[in-house]
Amino acid sequence: MNRYPVWKYTIIVIVLLVGLIYALPNFFGEAPAVQVSAAKTTIKVDAATQARVEEALKAASVAPDLITLDGGSLRARFLNAQDQLKGRDIIQRALVPDSNDPPYTVALNLLSRSPKWLTSLHAFPMYLGLDLRGGVDFLLQVDMKGAIDKKAESFASDLRTTFRDKNIRGTQVSRNGQTVEVSFRDAASLDAAKRLIQDQFTDLSTTDTQDGGNWRLVATIKPEAARRLQDAALKQNITTLHNRINELGVAEPVIQQQGLDRIVVQLPGVQDTAKAKEILGRTATLEMRMVDESAEGRSAELSGGPVPFGSEKFLDRQGRPVIVKKQVLVTGENLTDAQPGFDQQSNQPKVDLTMDAKGGRIMRDVSRENYKKRMAMLIFEKGKGEVLTAPSINGELGNRFQVSGSMTVSEANDLALLLRAGSLAAPMEIIQERTIGPSLGADNIEKGFKSVMYGFLAIMVFMCAYYALFGLFSSIALAVNLMLLVAILSMLQATLTLPGIAAMALAIGVAIDSNVLINERVREELRNGASPQAAIHAGYERAWGTILDSNVTTLIAGIALLAFGSGPVRGFAVVHCIGIVTSMFSAVFFSRGLVNFWYGQKKKLKTVSIGTVWRPATDGSAVATK
Repeated sequence: MNRYPVWKYTIIVIVLLVGLIYALPNFFGEAPAVQVSAAKTTIKVDAATQARVEEALKAASVAPDLITLDGGSLRARFLNAQDQLKGRDIIQRALVPDSNDPPYTVALNLLSRSPKWLTSLHAFPMYLGLDLRGGVDFLLQVDMKGAIDKKAESFASDLRTTFRDKNIRGTQVSRNGQTVEVSFRDAASLDAAKRLIQDQFTDLSTTDTQDGGNWRLVATIKPEAARRLQDAALKQNITTLHNRINELGVAEPVIQQQGLDRIVVQLPGVQDTAKAKEILGRTATLEMRMVDESAEGRSAELSGGPVPFGSEKFLDRQGRPVIVKKQVLVTGENLTDAQPGFDQQSNQPKVDLTMDAKGGRIMRDVSRENYKKRMAMLIFEKGKGEVLTAPSINGELGNRFQVSGSMTVSEANDLALLLRAGSLAAPMEIIQERTIGPSLGADNIEKGFKSVMYGFLAIMVFMCAYYALFGLFSSIALAVNLMLLVAILSMLQATLTLPGIAAMALAIGVAIDSNVLINERVREELRNGASPQAAIHAGYERAWGTILDSNVTTLIAGIALLAFGSGPVRGFAVVHCIGIVTSMFSAVFFSRGLVNFWYGQKKKLKTVSIGTVWRPATDGSAVATK
């Protein structure tokens, strides 16, 4: 009647072992560390970088506790914060000789002290929120002038294309700051252009002048259009930051506008601060332009001659010059998706790009007109352009095409991440960075830990005093519930905040409520004259319906908080919902396993240790038995 089969005990043992393994990393604490990541796509963090760091630290007589190379970043762990700061300065001097053009990002970090065998099992501690562990707080300045300049360049390109399509001849279009200047050979072309701009380019206002036989038209972005463009650029940048942080896997980020041209980014519990800074600080603006294959362009590319008018010189990944035309065909704004992969023919890493309708139409027209000519893809990071690849157009392009070249798998993944996350509408610069250390949240951690522990101990004392041995079983089940809750949060790599700790304390009360229902039901069966074995069986079976109803209704409320809440409310809801699920396992399945293991083998069981049971006497009074 009260015996579990072997397979049920096997499940309990496996769950306990898995829970213990994944909960353990949270008890080892964290150590100060320095993390090195590449600040440019052309830079690699590899074994050679690790050797340089080890040599520099050894020369300065600073011994790191551990140096690891993982996922394109180097992490040096130290025993104390003093060595961490010294190590940061030493590594900075060794890897970043020019602070104006840093090839590496060197940042302070915290790493778990978990042993290697736990790390090899992918057992990592929970993230702690900004109010507990600290994190990184960025203040970003949006370059609104750059947004207007970029839009003016787009207008200039669109005007060139439109004039050519409408057969308005003898025009020369150029951008001068935030204005677009167009020169004409006759007044008829000027009038036609003015009507065209008035009809199709409503965000531009025009003024015209005459100089002898030449006519000049100056198009300026209207003030209301400029304000609308700046607002849209700020909103697009915030959306892009959200996408990039989602790609990084940061839980509960805070991204909000501050003033007219600034954005605040808070990354609570982020572990890879160097990678976060790298991803947020890079504009990664994509532009596609045609390579200048004229005689002058080839001469400038091969022999270093003067760059032809209307073209620019950039370097590719190998440092070779490439002369490209200034006219931008498409930008990252026309890109809808970017996924890394492998070319089936060459088996080389590639990036598959998907354009929107406008971008696809432009790519089809350009590929038809420039078959077998080279088209360059440029990446602009921090205002500096670089030619990613400049392949020949070998067929008609459209909404979908691929980019391949001399790139590694890691570089293809990083490029796809940046391009997929979206193009920034305006360049941004990190003007303030705050790394909030764990000391600020140490008091919160201590108080939160004490609240959970004191609540647990108080419940344990009450249960053992009131329900005797069954109270001990309930307390053990409660401890298992807390361990499983921590283990699942660690597996999910969730961010624990103060509201999450409050949800943990609530989960203890919800979990013990199920055991109280079971114990009282067993007592009721004993009062009604059932045998101990029958009372135990009936107590668990008949209390299950009530436990299920109460937990499901509580879970519905938690799901509602999760669906409609945000920020700290969602953090509370996540821990709350997981706690309900683990409590149903520990309070019913696990605790009954303990009771069955202790009492199930006893065939002639006369009494159970469940505290005082009041039986009705024959004369109407109550008799206490144990």
